[in-house]
Amino acid sequence: MTDVLLAVGTRKGLFLGRRRKDRWEFTGPHFNAEAVYSVAVDRRGAVPRLLVGGDSSHWGPSVFHSDDLGATWSEPARPAVRFPKDTGASLERVWQLRPAGPAEPGVVYAGTEPAALFRSEDGGESFELVRSLWEHPTRSKWVPGGGGEGLHTVLPDSRDPGALTVAVSTAGVFRSRDGGRSWDPSNTGISAVFLPDPNPEFGQCVHKIDRDAADPDRLYLQNHWGVYRSDDAGANWTDIGGGLPSDFGFAVAAHPHRADTAYVFPLNADADRVPAGHRCRVFRTTDAGATWEPLSAGLPDGDHYGTVLRDALCTDDADPAGVYFGNRNGELYASADDGDTWRLLASHLPDVLCVRAAVLEP
Repeated sequence: MTDVLLAVGTRKGLFLGRRRKDRWEFTGPHFNAEAVYSVAVDRRGAVPRLLVGGDSSHWGPSVFHSDDLGATWSEPARPAVRFPKDTGASLERVWQLRPAGPAEPGVVYAGTEPAALFRSEDGGESFELVRSLWEHPTRSKWVPGGGGEGLHTVLPDSRDPGALTVAVSTAGVFRSRDGGRSWDPSNTGISAVFLPDPNPEFGQCVHKIDRDAADPDRLYLQNHWGVYRSDDAGANWTDIGGGLPSDFGFAVAAHPHRADTAYVFPLNADADRVPAGHRCRVFRTTDAGATWEPLSAGLPDGDHYGTVLRDALCTDDADPAGVYFGNRNGELYASADDGDTWRLLASHLPDVLCVRAAVLEP
């Protein structure tokens, strides 16, 4: 089987798994006692680079990197992500680390709390604030969500380095088509059921977005109530949550190869954030949301209360694809066959905050 690296960020450190053939081995915790909210695996260079957004209760948040698959780690002498003094803001958390496309080999984006986008041109060792989004005319009306005001999703477009989509809780989706010089709200069709006007230009509580493998203009979105699809790169959105037991949840992940295929993990409700029906099930669509099927072979079949957070569901790019998720019970599950069957990789971990997987070259 394919050699896979699995990075699992938890409330108390990072755990790294390697699959060689059919055997998994884990190390950790790296960054002991630090909350790891974001991880990226950047494979654009000669060797893979791991990027980690850690948060120490004593030293505060920082971005670390490793060029030897986690054997050693480096932290810049000067904080990699920091707000300029004139903003009056200070970094609370790095919610997202995302390498850009192959046309920009050194570019990495960071999404933060307070909600802001930062851009690095040196592989994630130093970042600069993207002022155009920070100073967006709508910003004064952005409101924090239950977990804070975080920019948690960054979607580059491999076809066009100037095209970038981000999501903020609770400001919604914003798109740039000029390399981040300007931004437009892009929430047409996404409902904000918690607002007096449920269809505002911005202010939606978007939880996560991912991009279809075959059609880069097709996006899948998990909202605070509602699962949506866009067929025009986010300009318009259509509700596709009708076949799910609940359309509330945090995570969404697209299949790495198959068109029209994506995964979600439904939760009961915003006031009852446990698996829908108290059952541990991933739901998959293979027809862009027209229908959904539950995937539970190998998962617990009794009452279950493990919440899956927005970055704790992911795929690798193997064929067939690996699908992975961790939950707040500290359980980590994996499928090596597109989600058809599952196995428990680890249990009794701290709360799982994020999961990232990548195939490594032999």
